[in-house]
Amino acid sequence: MKSKYQALPKGVSENRFDAAIKKFQAALGADQVLTSAEHLRPYTKVMMAVPDARHQPSAVVTATSVEQVQAVVKICNEYKIPVWTISTGRNFGYGSAAPVERGQIVLDLKKMNKILHIDPELCTALVEPGVTYQMLYDYIEEHKLPLMLSFSAPSAIAGPVGNTMDRGVGYTPYGEHFLMQCGMELVLANGDVLRTGMGGVKGDKAWQVFKWGYGPTLDGMFTQSNYGICTKMGFWLMPKPPVFKPFEIKFDNEADINEIVEMLRPLRIANIIPNAVVIAGTLWEAATCGVRRSDYITEPGATPDSVLAQIRKDKHLGAWNVYCALYGSPEQVEVNWKIVTETIKRAGKGRIVTQEEAGDTQPFKYRAQLMSGVPNLQEFGLYNWRGGGGSMWFAPVSQARGSECDKQYALAKKILNKHGLDYVGEFIVGWRDMHHVIDVLYDRSSEEETKRANACFNELLDEFEKEGYAVYRVNTAFQERVANSYGPVKRSVERKIKRALDPNGILSPGKSGINI
Repeated sequence: MKSKYQALPKGVSENRFDAAIKKFQAALGADQVLTSAEHLRPYTKVMMAVPDARHQPSAVVTATSVEQVQAVVKICNEYKIPVWTISTGRNFGYGSAAPVERGQIVLDLKKMNKILHIDPELCTALVEPGVTYQMLYDYIEEHKLPLMLSFSAPSAIAGPVGNTMDRGVGYTPYGEHFLMQCGMELVLANGDVLRTGMGGVKGDKAWQVFKWGYGPTLDGMFTQSNYGICTKMGFWLMPKPPVFKPFEIKFDNEADINEIVEMLRPLRIANIIPNAVVIAGTLWEAATCGVRRSDYITEPGATPDSVLAQIRKDKHLGAWNVYCALYGSPEQVEVNWKIVTETIKRAGKGRIVTQEEAGDTQPFKYRAQLMSGVPNLQEFGLYNWRGGGGSMWFAPVSQARGSECDKQYALAKKILNKHGLDYVGEFIVGWRDMHHVIDVLYDRSSEEETKRANACFNELLDEFEKEGYAVYRVNTAFQERVANSYGPVKRSVERKIKRALDPNGILSPGKSGINI
């Protein structure tokens, strides 16, 4: 007999789920409990190369307070119902809002969207999980606060809690977002409310300024995990500098990647260039400017190098397009600009483009916005390159060495092209690490191309792991696979923590491959 629900939680009968739904409705209000296909549709959209049915939720519940989150956890424990928690749910390329396993209910926290406090003198913020970067930006602008945000791209509809909990990165000097986090409030699986750092001290005023508190520092174990539900997060904001000087360096040859990294790394480590430097490939920049593959070629398969060369010529792009910025007083920026320009001159390659020269042209404009904390959605243009709604982010990490980037680029392009897909990627230079972010774009409406994309992603994981590279984030379809890359001891410790904190395994089972 066909169930009236789109899916059922694993091991839960329809009658038992009926009873749980009634309790959710009583605790939250009927309008905050969704079960119809129409209402669940926004929570079923995935961009991964797997069937939608694998990630079909059974229901969605929304909460507006910590007390309601506690009520949800209590009911889930009573009926052994797994709950997948999202904040804004805009995790495109990493799984979107859909749960990691079929039948889980989704707890959507987007209605918990209060900006609880911003201190313009100490440059701190405390927010709920439904707060978006656009909301924060509007608040800062409305109150004329001398503060600057850091966020991922596209940024306007994403939020700091979700991004930080998944250890995302941004493009300003505060771009290592978890490093700038200070104080969490979490609802644990048993309903207890934990405040990390100084948050557990009655009357304390240092929750958002001192990260460590007393005893073990616990914040990190709640990121990329399923040990608790974050209901408040504090983080540090960057004071807006007197001078902001964005610039681009264009390089003509793909082989230049080695020299680019070797040139920039010393400047980055020394904080001469204080923000996360982006080294973006041709197709990344072309797609964000609205270029579609069909504008140049209709044949299936990988895009030929001759076409890439034509795109570069038509759109005035480099093979690598490097974006950096200087921040500070006029004197600081002047000194650092001299160091940067002399370094590039000594390298003997690379064309510098300043904001005065670029004006409002794309992609320079949106890159400058990212580096100055102005939200935008420009990077969604990536999804138009091939069309068809397929996107999976592949994000291996390496040392910030030119030889490593050279090796990773060659390996990635070879595997992608083998499966008839394109290298659409960028390197993000941290202080000493390199995030290599590749968008595996494909036409999800084509069954054949979807199969190729799935095989490609598996091969990327396998071949990079053989070379000692692992990813730092991955979409929900591959989280179990990636967890194995980090070895059995780490997995064993994670399971022990999970059993201790969540013996019924109700909180986002399968997140990062963690189960009881």
